[in-house]
Amino acid sequence: MKLVTYHKEGGYGLGAVVDDYILDIKEATGACCMLSLLDMGDEGMKKAREAVAKAEKKIKTGDTKGLLRLSEAKLAAPIPRTRKNIVCLGLNYAEHVKEGGSERDLPPHPVFFTKPTTTITGPYDPVVYNKAVEKLDYEVELAFVIGKKGKYISKEDAYKHIAGYMVFQDISARTLQRQHLQWYRGKSQDTFAPMGPYLVTPDEVGDPMKLNIWCKVNGAMRQNTNTSDLIFDIPTIISTLSDGITLEVGDVFATGTPSGVGAAHPLGLLKVGDVIESGVEKLGELKNKVISEK
Repeated sequence: MKLVTYHKEGGYGLGAVVDDYILDIKEATGACCMLSLLDMGDEGMKKAREAVAKAEKKIKTGDTKGLLRLSEAKLAAPIPRTRKNIVCLGLNYAEHVKEGGSERDLPPHPVFFTKPTTTITGPYDPVVYNKAVEKLDYEVELAFVIGKKGKYISKEDAYKHIAGYMVFQDISARTLQRQHLQWYRGKSQDTFAPMGPYLVTPDEVGDPMKLNIWCKVNGAMRQNTNTSDLIFDIPTIISTLSDGITLEVGDVFATGTPSGVGAAHPLGLLKVGDVIESGVEKLGELKNKVISEK
């Protein structure tokens, strides 16, 4: 399934994509939001699938009553506000490590940092180039969301804990990032985490370590590779971080960015007016315009 959160009068709707439509699944599942649905576990997903199956049959007969056209919906981030900081990986593609200009070896262990929940913005919402930022950059990433709580999770069991996958854009302020050696300030400005457009369940993704991933700026390809190039794969990420730390339902993980970031690209960094298109095979594409702070 492709699960979505979308704007509606009075708040957010919770839906599933069915053909070219969005089916509201709040009533069918009893969930009030994406986190509520994930908290329900397998039972919630079962109810959602049953509702989708019924909607598919209706659409085949030409009955689209009660459905919202996907093209007319304003999608929000699948999880508009996470319960905890987003966990991100740095230096997780070999070519990206090399383009940094340092002579460092590849990291022997995953490098983690976080972004606060206030960075989250929608898949088509603007990225704000604010007055604290000097050098703005893009980083397309594959993200996954935890669907089953766990601690000391083995690599063999890691995928059992994933609810779904999203496209993630780790917007970065390079000057702030280098001033603050743990990267937090440079990664944590408001609107610095566009994500979505859907939360895609594992059955529709297949092997997440074999997905094409790309980023364009103003239509020009900047990043273009495959998740098979990750240094640390998803089972390693989950196993490493859950070693003594409880992973909870709704936790969001971004797996790192490939080479081609603006700081090392001939076409350079982002500027106001630029349009960033970030995509991962089977997961859709984000489209975010850079605007100045009002």
